[in-house]
Amino acid sequence: MNCRLVELRHKEVINSKNGCRIGYVDDLEIDTCSAMIRSIVIFGGFKFLGLFGRRNDCIIPWKNIELIGQDTILVNTTFSNDKKHNRKMQFFKKF
Repeated sequence: MNCRLVELRHKEVINSKNGCRIGYVDDLEIDTCSAMIRSIVIFGGFKFLGLFGRRNDCIIPWKNIELIGQDTILVNTTFSNDKKHNRKMQFFKKF
């Protein structure tokens, strides 16, 4: 299957470990010496209407990509985009 960058940008990236939606492909990191894709980049979202900057970008190495389908890309990574779960865990760590 051949895929262009324009087609990759419309694919949703899903974490196969927990089923969490990470986002859409925004950029690629390419090694210019070997002409190979090193990783995909998903830009971090804006904090409070963009007034307080952006969250960190998610960089997923190419070796962590398990499957590229018609609509989604399954990745095996420890990145978590579940903000509510993280807030609950931080709250309970205080006690």
